[in-house]
Amino acid sequence: MGIRKNIVVGISGASGAIYGVRLLEALNAAGVETHLVISPDAERTIQIETPYSVDQVRSLGSKCYDYHDVGGAIASGSYLIDGMIIAPCSIKTLSAVANSYNDNLLVRAGDVCLKEKRKLVLMVRETPLHLGHLRLLTDVAQIGAIILPPIPAFYHLPESIDDLIKQTVGKVLDQFQIEHKLFKRWKGNTKIDDSSRWPELVNA
Repeated sequence: MGIRKNIVVGISGASGAIYGVRLLEALNAAGVETHLVISPDAERTIQIETPYSVDQVRSLGSKCYDYHDVGGAIASGSYLIDGMIIAPCSIKTLSAVANSYNDNLLVRAGDVCLKEKRKLVLMVRETPLHLGHLRLLTDVAQIGAIILPPIPAFYHLPESIDDLIKQTVGKVLDQFQIEHKLFKRWKGNTKIDDSSRWPELVNA
């Protein structure tokens, strides 16, 4: 049996809190130990956008931390983890990470990953993007972060919104070589011949 992976999950206040929830569920199913930090804005988004309570989401983390506690274990590079995922990542959080503005534990944990050369995956959720956003994305890419926005794919023939969410979550798990069966992988050119899936498109 391999060594159990140890990953920090941050949920910030961007729309798309369900990505963080589904990510935690998938990591739990894969036997990964998770260290969860939820921002105050994310708490509000969880209540508005999902059927989950904040306490239910917290219960999905192996360990939970106070967003304001910059002295938490994951604030130190000496605390060994395999990396961090911020899902979703708001522009505010992106800006803080890009500028090492470590005034909360979520951003500090991300900054630690960068300085220790550990993987930091940012599921940046914003559209459209102006030049300031694009510069921030370039800045974090240059210092080592992986930008993985939740952009839906359709080659796996999704039948629900949850299928789209899980495909993106699966792409995140791939970054850490975590096995999953969240979506069907691309296996070469194939023709979509099932017109019952999207009749409104076929008959347009």
